[in-house]
Amino acid sequence: MPKGKIEWGKLMGKMSPYMIQKGLRYLKHYGVKEFWVRLHERFEPEEVPYGPWYEQYIPTREELEKQRKKKWNYGPKISIIVPAYKTPEAFLRQLMDSLLAQTYANWELCIANASPEDASMEYVLKEYAKKDSRILWKKLEENKGIAENTNEAFAMATGEFAGLLDHDDLLAPNALYEVAKALETEPDIDVLYTDEDKVRGDEVLEHFQPHLKPDFNIDLLRSNNYICHFFVVRKSLLEKTGGFRREYDGAQDYDFIFRCTQAAGKIHHIPEILYHWRTHQSSTADNPESKLYAFEAGKRAIEENLRQNGLIGEVSHTKDYGFYRVKYPVQGEPLVSIIIPNKDAKEDLEKCIQSILEKSSYTNYEILIVENNSTGEEIFSYYKELSENSRIRLLRWKREFNYSAINNYGAKKAKGDYLLFLNNDTEVISPDWIEEMLGFCQRPDTGIVGARLYFGNNTVQHAGTVIGIGGIAGHMFTDMPRERSGYMHKAAIIQDLSAVTAACMMVKRQVFDEVQGFEEQLSVAFNDVDFCLRVREKQYLVVYDPYVELYHYESKSRGAEDSKEKVRRFQSEIEFMRCRWETLLKKGDPYYNKNLSLVKWNYSLKPKD
Repeated sequence: MPKGKIEWGKLMGKMSPYMIQKGLRYLKHYGVKEFWVRLHERFEPEEVPYGPWYEQYIPTREELEKQRKKKWNYGPKISIIVPAYKTPEAFLRQLMDSLLAQTYANWELCIANASPEDASMEYVLKEYAKKDSRILWKKLEENKGIAENTNEAFAMATGEFAGLLDHDDLLAPNALYEVAKALETEPDIDVLYTDEDKVRGDEVLEHFQPHLKPDFNIDLLRSNNYICHFFVVRKSLLEKTGGFRREYDGAQDYDFIFRCTQAAGKIHHIPEILYHWRTHQSSTADNPESKLYAFEAGKRAIEENLRQNGLIGEVSHTKDYGFYRVKYPVQGEPLVSIIIPNKDAKEDLEKCIQSILEKSSYTNYEILIVENNSTGEEIFSYYKELSENSRIRLLRWKREFNYSAINNYGAKKAKGDYLLFLNNDTEVISPDWIEEMLGFCQRPDTGIVGARLYFGNNTVQHAGTVIGIGGIAGHMFTDMPRERSGYMHKAAIIQDLSAVTAACMMVKRQVFDEVQGFEEQLSVAFNDVDFCLRVREKQYLVVYDPYVELYHYESKSRGAEDSKEKVRRFQSEIEFMRCRWETLLKKGDPYYNKNLSLVKWNYSLKPKD
């Protein structure tokens, strides 16, 4: 089936009165154009279908049996916390069966039943508690709301760690084993979370929509509660943070995750699908409109996290339920130095400069054009024209092309506290592009901010860079239509990454100087990736901001890598990166996931061997 086409058979197979009603809700919310885009994204064929992939992924019976026999040096008790309210009997049984199937034995299940009038629930709970002494339950006199109900379950816990489980969801049989294994390796971990998928059906469950997560990512967490399930926290930390807060009902776990991760010494991500989030008509997973109040509570949770971190930011909802944007206002009016290397490309440079001058709403900037051995009269005539603008300076780099050296030279001549590296074949789209980048770059924890770039045909050229894609590093979502948001909205939301392209990249001058600029041994390729990784080594964040949008017509002035010398140079730069970043390349990008492809740009599943 051609890429970009809806899998109509799959779509028609999902048709039901409820699905039609759901579709109409989404149509009303998004409008025709946005709804059509999302329909395409949802029902496009999967490059690697998840159902068969998952069947190959899950542990075999032999593996599970081996896990059950493991002798533990450190095997902490894990209390599973469940607030239950009007839980259908079948779902309640399946939940408890998923605990009884665990290959790790040192657990307890703490259920707070907030449906005192539901005889069926009480019967089932009594039955299972009699069957296994690790199953504990408490009848609440009334429904106190999800936060207080959960706190009642917390109060029952005697384990060293507590894991949150919704009353209609399921744990994979190896979930607690994987948690215990991580804790045995690193006993100082305070917080753990895992990957998850969704399930639907009654007796036979269909697994779909895997959520394969990165390691801890604070800006992604402020864009969406990506951690969600399965979340495990050291009980002493839980007590320190004070449990759930009822004023955040609907997003009480989001608020709790923010507070726990902020207080945690070590946060650990287990890149395994260990939690199954059930979808049905009344669940938020399948019907976001059933809990619109939850999204407002989520917004308040982000605002509180910003306050707790001493940050000023304006939080707003995006068009997509449960996703947010944080906009950081610029403090003061610092000078931004825009550094643009150029050789001959008069037409490209003119388009770039005009877009900066005409579209930028921020005014305190200077433009440094680093001229590199141009030969045409046309470009020098244009330089003379630009010299009449006091905010534009022309610098001359007379040696051979070396992207790193040219930009390092421009940075030495720049007067600003913030350096904005920009290719000459870019064109500004967002008027507030400088303010948007500056708002992030002024944060104490941030060193670099990157942008979302498009080819001239309105497909994505860059939406962040992942280490290991294509061997060394690659841009994500290349050639995806501009209007799309990508896997888990990754192309459309703010997040931290290992690298972004220097085709449009803002850097704190202090950070630039701290890592001594770009690596001049990398004259053409991967210099921006190497630079970002060295900034990350200094514990600064590299932020991808999709609200900074530009066209990038891509590297015309440099020419193709078509000579023997250029090919040899490119190969030497690949080898340089392999040697310098060998450990990272072997271990994998912490902002990606080991189950995702390294040969595709769109967060496709990595095929099973």
